[in-house]
Amino acid sequence: MRLAIAAGLVLAALSAASTSRAAEAEKPKSVSWAHDGVFGTFDRKQLQRGLKVFMGSCATCHSLRQVYYRNLVEIGLTPSEAKAVAATKEIDEIGDDGQPKKRKAELKDRFVSPFPNALAAAAANSNKAPPDLSLIVKARAGGADHCYSILTGYSEPPKDWKDEEGRPRKLEGAQQYNKYFPGEIIVMPPPLTSEGQIDYGKDAPKATVDQMARDVCAFLSWAADPTMEERKRTGIKVVLFLLLFTAVFFVIYRRVWKNVH
Repeated sequence: MRLAIAAGLVLAALSAASTSRAAEAEKPKSVSWAHDGVFGTFDRKQLQRGLKVFMGSCATCHSLRQVYYRNLVEIGLTPSEAKAVAATKEIDEIGDDGQPKKRKAELKDRFVSPFPNALAAAAANSNKAPPDLSLIVKARAGGADHCYSILTGYSEPPKDWKDEEGRPRKLEGAQQYNKYFPGEIIVMPPPLTSEGQIDYGKDAPKATVDQMARDVCAFLSWAADPTMEERKRTGIKVVLFLLLFTAVFFVIYRRVWKNVH
């Protein structure tokens, strides 16, 4: 009986390990971001390009509910430009007469979601509601690197693609192969597919898939942590103050105890 129980535990452990390996994804690509490091800051031009990518590609399925249109001033847009971005969307509300009506979104509003609720979002996306992207960079291990890897990781599955038991695997329905996604299968179609998909305008880098992925991930990094630069500045000031404070007290200590042996 003890031997049978031990064998069962070993088999269960092996099964769990196999399932865990199947759920694992390839390690995200390592990307150099302007906002990395103690002295890193957001590239405003990149954030504005990332906004264009989000509005032109991501916003058709994903929401950004924790960001207000007025916050776009923080990435370098003028109030008029931010207002123009908001005006591309409509808000459902109840009028003074008690009847439902629509109005253009304003700076005071949050980013308008593409679907009225999660059920509608799931119904339009293979029964899986797309996640809100407000905190996606914070919510995923690997942060911006993870999001960038997903956006640029679509490809055809390997010819010898098999599961942990050695059986051939294949894609079904709306499934896509992405080696950076847990399980290597994702139902979201590739949002960035060709160069020039988003119009960057003049005096901007080429809108390649790689560049668009970098830009929108930088924008989502800002959306998830818009006060990052302020926190870094405060932290640097605190460290400098403590260093000065330590130096002053060291001088006082030497003067007070200079005649004590």
